[in-house]
Amino acid sequence: MSKPIMGLIQPTEHCCPMNLFKQSYRIVLCSLAAFTLFAFQLGSLAAPAILVTPLKPGGIYELGDTVGWVVTLPEGSPVEGPFGEGPFGFTVKKNNAVVMRSGNLEFKDGKATIEVKVDEPAMLYAQITPPAEEVAMRQRPMVFGAVVAPTKLRPVQLRPHDFDSFWKSKIERLEAIPMNPELTPKDSGNPDVEYATIRMDHVNGSHVYGQLAKPKREGKFPAMVIYQWASPPYPLQRSWVTDRAREGWLVLNIEPHDVLPDAPQSYYRALPSELKNYGAIGIEDREKCYFLQMYLADYRAVDYIASRPDWDGKTLVVTGTSMGGQQSVVVAGLHPRITHVVVNEPSGCDLNAVEHGRSVGYPFFPPNNPKAAATAPYFDAINFASHIRATALVAMGFVDTIAPPAGIWTAFNQIRGKKEAAPMFDSPHNNTATPAQQRPFTARSAEWFAALMKGERIPRKTEVTR
Repeated sequence: MSKPIMGLIQPTEHCCPMNLFKQSYRIVLCSLAAFTLFAFQLGSLAAPAILVTPLKPGGIYELGDTVGWVVTLPEGSPVEGPFGEGPFGFTVKKNNAVVMRSGNLEFKDGKATIEVKVDEPAMLYAQITPPAEEVAMRQRPMVFGAVVAPTKLRPVQLRPHDFDSFWKSKIERLEAIPMNPELTPKDSGNPDVEYATIRMDHVNGSHVYGQLAKPKREGKFPAMVIYQWASPPYPLQRSWVTDRAREGWLVLNIEPHDVLPDAPQSYYRALPSELKNYGAIGIEDREKCYFLQMYLADYRAVDYIASRPDWDGKTLVVTGTSMGGQQSVVVAGLHPRITHVVVNEPSGCDLNAVEHGRSVGYPFFPPNNPKAAATAPYFDAINFASHIRATALVAMGFVDTIAPPAGIWTAFNQIRGKKEAAPMFDSPHNNTATPAQQRPFTARSAEWFAALMKGERIPRKTEVTR
């Protein structure tokens, strides 16, 4: 039996749920204890800031707690608002879908309080709307989040009874096709790093394209596979792998599409419009869903890196952000060689969320479409998570509307390996977040990667400061 990794939740199939909850709660709370204030700025840089302070530091609550925030106006501001007449409105939604409370803030001595009670595990998404005159001045609404009993969030629908047999048959089909890897060496831009692009054969006559880098020396190295975020097809940047190789990794980064990895931008602009809207391809048929080919490409990438004689045979990390995190969670649930999962705001969780009182996120399977609803569970990252035995670091942004945190927490709770959450209490999706909002993940993942590359134990988590 492997030794415990300090700072990680170590669930087993026989552990007590209450003990698991207490342990996980302590872990997430410790990382957030220093974060007690939200600071929002209306209008220009010269505008005064409104402070929104959660009633509990970090915005993580237990069942039965009063959940809420104290809203503080800048000193000397009018009661109605810092710029003009009229009240501040507010709305609090459960899982950003069901309105729990709304109204106008009532200030006394420059402070107002929003309070709600929630009797079930849930994410809360709150918004304050400035007075009408300020909205006309393009002052943006303020958003902030909280969570109640996060480690008790559970899947909203059952996994299909033939889920495992479906994926087993697809992997068998994939493995019947030789990889036939073709490496094209290219300049790495660094004398200590080897670099090449790669092409592998894939299902349906398609290909897996990517880029590979490693230290330019003899030896065996820990391996990393990087998966990409969602977008119409784009080129892979060489530095994404060469920077890691310089640290000591054998690293593979693949395209999520059957496209060249380093072509001119004109090549990507000329691709068919259907491919640029790939998320809608085959959503009514599990055999034609675009994510089937994508997930199998992810599996092929792990097979390839694990087959190389320069892999150390010990450490194989999959990592990515948004759809890259989604792919990482999925392939970690499918491939037994993966040892670690490091993901930031993975999308693809809760694909049928709207039907169950949760907000839906990318890839936004259409609600009220029975065929799409029947297809979605076969590609929902939550349904792969319970097969993950790898050690996992999972980050979620409390105000993320692209990869809603309720689904991410649910996937996190299904993971059976050692795991650690990196809650980002005031972060939207990574592409609109500030470095400070993302720091609970970026700082912690850097610690993980540094330790794993050296073959060391993951260090105990410390408080992240801003």
